[in-house]
Amino acid sequence: MPELRIDPFPSPTELNTLWSAAWNTPTAPDFSPILPRSLAHIGAYQDNRLVGFVNVAWDGGIHAFLLDTCVHPDMRRRGIATRLVREATRIARERGAEWLHVDFEPHLTSFYRTCGFRPTEAGLIKLA
Repeated sequence: MPELRIDPFPSPTELNTLWSAAWNTPTAPDFSPILPRSLAHIGAYQDNRLVGFVNVAWDGGIHAFLLDTCVHPDMRRRGIATRLVREATRIARERGAEWLHVDFEPHLTSFYRTCGFRPTEAGLIKLA
């Protein structure tokens, strides 16, 4: 089972390799200005290779937000994403967040319900 590391600050190469495989895109966003401002981020490492990741952004107060949950396709269906989300939940609570929000596509509803999230009303404006 992969080791979970809290705030590991993966290199751009590590994140890009995982991101490209997990999201089927050529490059990852530049996380270098993001991670230092996050409440937390958690990496899953198998044999020192980043195989899973989740970022916990926050508003500087009581609201935290799960972002970018991903697991390498070769490592899926092993409970890694569930462990990442549960650890992110624990750390967010420990660091003072009172609410943890997540947005997700409909096919992920069962996964996030299993992790303890409940449905809420929300709004969204597409800006670009």
